[in-house]
Amino acid sequence: MDCHNPHLTNSANVFAGIKGKRVGNSITEIVNEYDLCYLCHGDSLNLPGRATNKRAEFSLNNPSFHPMEGEGKNLAVVSLLKPYREKKTEPGDVSVIGCRDCHGSESSSSPRGPHGSANQYILVENYSTRDREPESATAYALCYRCHNRTSILGDESFRLHSLHIKGKVTVGMNNGTSCYTCHNSHGSSDNKYLLRFNRDIVSASSSGLLKFTEKGTNAFRGECYLTCHGVDHNPKSY
Repeated sequence: MDCHNPHLTNSANVFAGIKGKRVGNSITEIVNEYDLCYLCHGDSLNLPGRATNKRAEFSLNNPSFHPMEGEGKNLAVVSLLKPYREKKTEPGDVSVIGCRDCHGSESSSSPRGPHGSANQYILVENYSTRDREPESATAYALCYRCHNRTSILGDESFRLHSLHIKGKVTVGMNNGTSCYTCHNSHGSSDNKYLLRFNRDIVSASSSGLLKFTEKGTNAFRGECYLTCHGVDHNPKSY
């Protein structure tokens, strides 16, 4: 009953009859899928220890976010696979996604929606958040549903993507690190490009800084101040 009202739901409105967020003395209606998810994964006081407020991460006021509540701000996501687009210009374009695009069963024969999955985090595809994970189409299958693997590993958007993801023996990285080490897949309240460094892997630079600074919006240039895998970025520029 927290997610379904079997008496009122219908094909035109699967959220009919579900109680939404309390605002003053009234209860709002659930209109969007994310409104329902936010009841537990948003401003809830019962969030588990390491859980984050997903409503805050998807906020359209953030420097970057996956386009769930509305279209994104980045107009040059060069790795996007069709039909995904930064902005909807043609009838078949997809510029806004939903929770169930990433969360749900790994099996097409299962009921639609985020009920359960053989993958961690109830994901429709595998997404490894482990450090030093050998890169493969399977390890980051979730990301590669929308982002062209060839483009990512070809360094079209960030000239050091392949080095970070696949690693390099000559710098002591037999395997690289997860997309999760640098990116928050929901949104970032601090940086563009969903950048949010995983503090379990990344620490401050030798000067005590932990930040990203953009240096050129049209040329994908920037600087990172951090320490990762024993390498001091103080800064490392690209």
